[in-house]
Amino acid sequence: MKIGLEKLRDQPQLADQWGRCALLCNQASVTRDFKASWDVLRDMLGDRLVAFFGPQHGFHATLQDNMIESNHGTGPYGLPVYSLYSETREPTAEMLAGLDTIVIDIQIVGCRVYTFKYTIAGCLRAAKKHGKRVVVLDRSNPLGGVQVEGNVLDLSAKSFVGEFEIPLRHGLTPGEAAQLFNLGIGADLEVIAMDGWRPDSIWQQNPFRWVLTSPNLPTTESLYVYPATVMFEGTNVSEGRGTGLPFQFIGAPFLDRDSFTKRAQELYADSRGVYLRPADFQPTSQKWAGTPCSGLQIHVLDPLHIDTFRLGLSLVKAAIDVGGDKFQWSQPPYEYDYSNLPINLILGHLNADQWCRDFDGTMSGHWRSGLDQYLEKIQKILLYERDMQA
Repeated sequence: MKIGLEKLRDQPQLADQWGRCALLCNQASVTRDFKASWDVLRDMLGDRLVAFFGPQHGFHATLQDNMIESNHGTGPYGLPVYSLYSETREPTAEMLAGLDTIVIDIQIVGCRVYTFKYTIAGCLRAAKKHGKRVVVLDRSNPLGGVQVEGNVLDLSAKSFVGEFEIPLRHGLTPGEAAQLFNLGIGADLEVIAMDGWRPDSIWQQNPFRWVLTSPNLPTTESLYVYPATVMFEGTNVSEGRGTGLPFQFIGAPFLDRDSFTKRAQELYADSRGVYLRPADFQPTSQKWAGTPCSGLQIHVLDPLHIDTFRLGLSLVKAAIDVGGDKFQWSQPPYEYDYSNLPINLILGHLNADQWCRDFDGTMSGHWRSGLDQYLEKIQKILLYERDMQA
């Protein structure tokens, strides 16, 4: 298997017509032997590499979530780094002055809520507006490219954590997502596809080590359950930020760990993929910082058998049932939206908060809304043949 960056390193002539380039990347943009994308492109392009763009969490992936913005600065080789999670979320005319090509080498995590895809879309819009080329160096979807889960985004809940009509677990690679978004943008787009990627594989089945894409996805275990437990960003229950196990610890001071775990296990009875263990923890930052929390830890047993969407809904419903009146939805603002409940933005529908309260453990009706149409639409942009399942 070769990712786009490695193919480019082996075939530098692919970049002969790119002119002056800026690179969108972060510290997770590496080859299998851990060479940084900016070093690979500098070796190839020399002085034709003139700037960098950084996504949410910053160029070095060190900043926290939810409107904690990174500043523009200076990066490797003394070149400017422009933050695309700042006062602007797409390149400006001034940033693009003198450039010919935006090269994108960014690792997405397979979940609609994760914002890197929308930074790609912002680059496509800017390129269309200002007459530039976009080249995406493709990478794998670490959750695999076959399983698709969750309702397709309703555009009434459009935000920076959900800009396009895709499900929560979408099954696309960065290059495929770019091609899907570009259907409605029309930028000059080229994707350097991977060689040898198996869409039915997950991250640990590929010849790469995980490099954290953001501070709270330090391991593959946190990655595999992220589409489930990111839902707790929309609640007053901790999703484990500020602990050593972000997105694996779930809890709050008002939850009884045994009752919460039992209820979650009733709603999500499939123990092949995860084990839910009663646990206590104390965050050092973010929600409930310095306060003992009671809840559970998610132990990943087999990531190929995790229904992440149903798991997440089961955990949220268990917190609602056990927490009673002390359970609350988080209030805006959330990722630059100042009016809608964060849970509705995360789940992609303005009625999702009520749907969560009504959840009975089954996946039907509104929780599968739009999936058949989505699977049909993406057939025209898939780069790697597979039969996707919803």
